[in-house]
Amino acid sequence: MLTQLDPPIPLHVLGRGDGYALAVIDYGPEHNLLWVTAIDATGEIWCAPNPEVRMQANWSLGRKKSLAVKASKESLATG
Repeated sequence: MLTQLDPPIPLHVLGRGDGYALAVIDYGPEHNLLWVTAIDATGEIWCAPNPEVRMQANWSLGRKKSLAVKASKESLATG
C-alpha cells in the first residue's frame, strides 16, 4: 500500500541527510515501511527503510536531535 503524506513530514535519513517524506510504502507485516523521501541537500529521492529514518528535532514538542542523526550529519560533513 502506498500512502501519500499531506503535508510531507520533515525527517532525517541516516547516511543521506535531512529531507521530507512524501509517501510511505507498506508491503505488509514481514517488511519494513519504506519512506519515500526527497533529500534537501541533493534533491535525490530515496525509499529509505524504517530503521534508517529518524524524525527531525522539534523544540516545541520537546524532541531533541537523536544521537544517530548527530553521527549521521558528522559523517556526511566529513565525506
